Amino acid sequence: MTGKAEVLATGPFATVQDLGRPGLAAVGVGRSGAADRASLRLANRLVGNPETHAALEVTFGGLVLRVSEATTVAVTGAEVAVRAGRRAAAPDAPITLRAGEELALGTATRGLRCYVAIRGGFDVLPVLGARATDTMGGLGPRPLAPGMTLPIGAVVADHPVVDLAPRRALEDEPVLRIAPGPRLDWFTGSALSTLVTTRYTVTADLDRIGVRLDGPALQRARAGELPPEAAVPGALQVPPSGVPILFLADHPVTGGYPVPAVVVESDVDLAAQLRPGQHVRFALHREGREQAERRQR
Repeated sequence: MTGKAEVLATGPFATVQDLGRPGLAAVGVGRSGAADRASLRLANRLVGNPETHAALEVTFGGLVLRVSEATTVAVTGAEVAVRAGRRAAAPDAPITLRAGEELALGTATRGLRCYVAIRGGFDVLPVLGARATDTMGGLGPRPLAPGMTLPIGAVVADHPVVDLAPRRALEDEPVLRIAPGPRLDWFTGSALSTLVTTRYTVTADLDRIGVRLDGPALQRARAGELPPEAAVPGALQVPPSGVPILFLADHPVTGGYPVPAVVVESDVDLAAQLRPGQHVRFALHREGREQAERRQR
């Protein structure tokens, strides 16, 4: 162990996350892990960590940390002002902190979740092989609170050799690519067209489990409900209202509502950055278009 970080402020909500617990769904344990996995991986690379190291996921910004020893940190994900000690610092770049200095994040101006990596990783106690906080399953370290102290690990890779990492800009009205889901046949032939030709609004009912949307209902072709079946991040599950719920990192491993479409894995990271009141659109992924055309033949 090479030092510690003291949590002085957390913002609205902050947790420790890594890449989660894959392979345990059969025993009722979801993968969990970072909601925006690409941002967590980038933050780790910027400080010279293995991508699997634990970092902090911060909702809307507002985090303040004090480090006990000199170290390197990085902030990725949502667009947010960063200060290192009394200095302005750049996101998406390695940031040097001296012993006793504070890292402070402002309020996110675009996007929802920031990721803070520290060289060596946050070495909290792993649970079932991961250091991820699963808010639905109640596994892993508890959410951050002022006064908590986080140990910093010693396992590192080579020092980073970049000053600034280019990244995809967050859009005001992102388009998420989808593929037809396992229960598309439970909906009318116009349901997929409705999904990809109109826009939906992100409601305030969102968390690490999922995002409830507001917009046109998808019409059902079959009545009744399904027995519980496997679900994945990005699944668009449709409750009786007909308006989809988009599953994120802490979603249940099974669900009882039909899933007509699934956001492709690489776009789930974009979904994790959706904010309340924001508009979002869906578009058929190339392979999804081919599947949809085969279904219609």
